[in-house]
Amino acid sequence: MKRLATLLFLLINTIYFAQQTPIDFSDSSHQFNVWGGSNFTIVPSPTDASNPTGEFFRSGVATEQGHYIDLSQPINLDVEDEITLRFYAFDPNSHTIVVKLENGTNPNVEVQQTTTSNNTWIDLTFDFATVAGTGSYSRLVIRIDDGSTTPGAFRIDDINDGSVATDPHALDVIYTDLVWSDEFDSASLDLSKWHHQTFGPNNGQWFNNEVQHYTDSPTNSYVNNGNLSIVAKRETTTQNGVTLDFTSARLNSKFAFTYGRVDVRAKLPFGNGTWPAIWTLGKNINETGAYWQTQGFGTVSWPACGEIDIMEHGLHSDNEINAAIHTPSSFGNTVNKQTLQLTDVANNFHVYSINWSPNQITFLVDGVGYYTYNPAVKDASTWPFDLEQYLILNVALGGFAGNVDASFTQSAMEIDYVRVYQNNLSNNEELEKKIKIYPNPANETISISGLETIKYLELYTIQGKRVFESISQIETIDVSDLSKGLYILKIETLSTTVSKKIIVE
Repeated sequence: MKRLATLLFLLINTIYFAQQTPIDFSDSSHQFNVWGGSNFTIVPSPTDASNPTGEFFRSGVATEQGHYIDLSQPINLDVEDEITLRFYAFDPNSHTIVVKLENGTNPNVEVQQTTTSNNTWIDLTFDFATVAGTGSYSRLVIRIDDGSTTPGAFRIDDINDGSVATDPHALDVIYTDLVWSDEFDSASLDLSKWHHQTFGPNNGQWFNNEVQHYTDSPTNSYVNNGNLSIVAKRETTTQNGVTLDFTSARLNSKFAFTYGRVDVRAKLPFGNGTWPAIWTLGKNINETGAYWQTQGFGTVSWPACGEIDIMEHGLHSDNEINAAIHTPSSFGNTVNKQTLQLTDVANNFHVYSINWSPNQITFLVDGVGYYTYNPAVKDASTWPFDLEQYLILNVALGGFAGNVDASFTQSAMEIDYVRVYQNNLSNNEELEKKIKIYPNPANETISISGLETIKYLELYTIQGKRVFESISQIETIDVSDLSKGLYILKIETLSTTVSKKIIVE
């Protein structure tokens, strides 16, 4: 498993390091998008067959056409305001090259250079100080010969803004304190943590042309042998006044949070038309039947609430999962998404994760990041993610996942655990004022005293397994039978929830 994770890391970072400057077209992912009739391919340099370059083809269709690439690491003009590139033309004519920066913290800005190359590489510098360029931009646009209807093929190489390639999925905040989890070790589903969402908000059905009802039946969701099973099955059922041929389950967490890391270890169902998902919605969504709506928190509609799709499967090829972000700026057929090919997701457990900080959301599988959402401009349209979100686990059928196999009878998403981490140990100073926990380290018992009333206690291993819980005010916890090591003590009082590291010797 460790070797597989390393291989995934190397593969993923080979791909995504390329989507930032410098761009030298040495990888197939150095692809530019096109518009207006233009075309782009990666081809050998006309002067060195071993050196790949970008061929930027201009057709005679439109007077303005061009090429663009979205960067995983934005260009920051406040750090370096010059962009350089090498240009090659096959004719002696004069050509005008425009470099434009879009999707930034400030209005779009562009600089142009006019040159002749005549079968020679020319080094060009685009100085954005000349147009008072400032701020960060995540889209690089190149246009050649605006206003012309003369077709031509040009070569570009070594696009550089002076920055050094870095891991675009490096986590900016590491969350270490387990604040909420379900290990599914109890005899049945813990309904103090989960809500069955069964009412179809689309006239008794669900959106996206899905063909299932969600039920609270124990045949559609149950706990067994330490796993939660969410079972989609062929079963004709009338619910909400609508008869459908399939049933499944959709669980809402009764826990909502802002910022943190989510880890969900799961195996996915098999069969065409199955659509398992691990995702979040804003606590403020006004969707009828959603848990937080029933608690009086629904104030906005989708997508203003924000949606984070931690993992979906069934929208692409077998074993190809996807991550996506839905916001008012991009929803439905969102552009903020990424896919990742895995191996045998129906029989292999993987850990599907997000690391959500005030600045970015990074998606990971088995601890390796493969997509980061970090818009240069964060406002209500692009970033409704400064408010609480809650977790959803479900298996849909049909809709965007395609027709359900005629031979399909049932299949399940099996979930080993759900864990949410935040950094609450910064509250220790306040905790020490109200509650004393001693001794620490301990080898027999941990004593708890103070003026603050304790509502709930949980003790977890560092791997997130709960080894103790109490819903009453207690004074001691017996740790004599626990293995030596680090543990997390979660304390819920009348005013706050905090976590503290405990060492058992």
